[in-house]
Amino acid sequence: MAGMIPASAAAAVAPVVDKGDTAWMMVATVLVMAMIIPGLSLFYGGLVRTKNMLSVLTQIIAVSSLAMVLWVLYGYSITFGGDGGYFYDGFDKALLANVTKDSLADTFSDGFKIPEYVFIAFQMTFAAITVSLVVGGMVERMKFSALMIFAVIWLTIVYFPIAHMVWDGDGYIFNEWEALDFAGGTVVHINAGVSALVGALLVGKRIGYQKDAMAPHSLSMTLIGTGLLWVGWFGFNAGSALEANADAALAMINTFAATAGGVLFWMLTERVLGHKGSLLGACSGAIAGLVAITPAAGNSGPAGAILLGALASVICCWFVMVAKPKMGFDDSLDAFGIHGLGGIIGSVGVAVVNLQVLGGQGGADYAFGDQFIKQVVSVLIAIGWAAAGSAIAFTIAKYTTGLRVEEDVEREGLDLGEHGERAYNY
Repeated sequence: MAGMIPASAAAAVAPVVDKGDTAWMMVATVLVMAMIIPGLSLFYGGLVRTKNMLSVLTQIIAVSSLAMVLWVLYGYSITFGGDGGYFYDGFDKALLANVTKDSLADTFSDGFKIPEYVFIAFQMTFAAITVSLVVGGMVERMKFSALMIFAVIWLTIVYFPIAHMVWDGDGYIFNEWEALDFAGGTVVHINAGVSALVGALLVGKRIGYQKDAMAPHSLSMTLIGTGLLWVGWFGFNAGSALEANADAALAMINTFAATAGGVLFWMLTERVLGHKGSLLGACSGAIAGLVAITPAAGNSGPAGAILLGALASVICCWFVMVAKPKMGFDDSLDAFGIHGLGGIIGSVGVAVVNLQVLGGQGGADYAFGDQFIKQVVSVLIAIGWAAAGSAIAFTIAKYTTGLRVEEDVEREGLDLGEHGERAYNY
């Protein structure tokens, strides 16, 4: 009975809501939001042809807004809202019922809390950017209406359950496999990359793919988007510590180091493959480095982060420039080639960079082999769930509205054909 506890004892067990932690998490949330609009919007938008620029901007602001609405309606509840099962929580917090300005969410330190609204908003931005990343696989030919239908279903049957399985205390991967995923290698990048690949295969290739020139229309905008993504990623990675502490600082320096390694090694790989080092390559390498360090940001040391970013860039560059053209599928903006593949490398590689010899946080009794197996299993679960769930979502969208625009609309451009506007009036 609370009334029978001495006042001094009650004070000793009262949760601490640190204003510094709260302020940092609010800033981190805004930084992740900046990754989406304008960061990802400009990164993706600059990579498409002029006639499709506005359609990409519209798709991203629309699906990210949809994700935020669904998160409030039921997404947060079934992901983090109670004592549910391995794959879903319940609907006790649907419409954010039972959440007030006084309700609190846990951090990783016993007794330290942050306002639950801050945690809800932070995780909301993760849902929003993940579904936005999927857009990159199907740009320049997918119907806007089909994308929106897909997004509703995909968030419900793919994103929310994977986030619950990995990040909620009673989730399947967290509980059964104890996999390391600091900021979203499985939840965000493998999830989005695999789903984008499924979408690219089901929607089909763009008209003229591998025949006509489809060069990015504005690499300047892509660079601006890259910079905004890199800056925002500090909120993404360091914010995942949920506190303003040494773990956040480690994630911050790793986000610098892995990304810089990714830039340099992608450009170096271009040279080895017989091409000039390019701005597009530098931007792609930055994203590959960011993706790879995401699951390992709180476990790796800076040297391991550089190694992980470099490895991801070399493999992703080879895949994008050599393997994908031979395979012939049209993952338009390399959502799978960078996010999916980079997420796999980072999610498995965290077991390696967690070793003390590489500056990792694994202790003297760290069981590398056991953790490596756990990482591989968690990756396979994420791949299988994302592939199956996204196939269902795309199929429902196909039989509801059809997946792709008419041929004349695709040739004219989706800016006018789908939205009745142009990105540029000249």
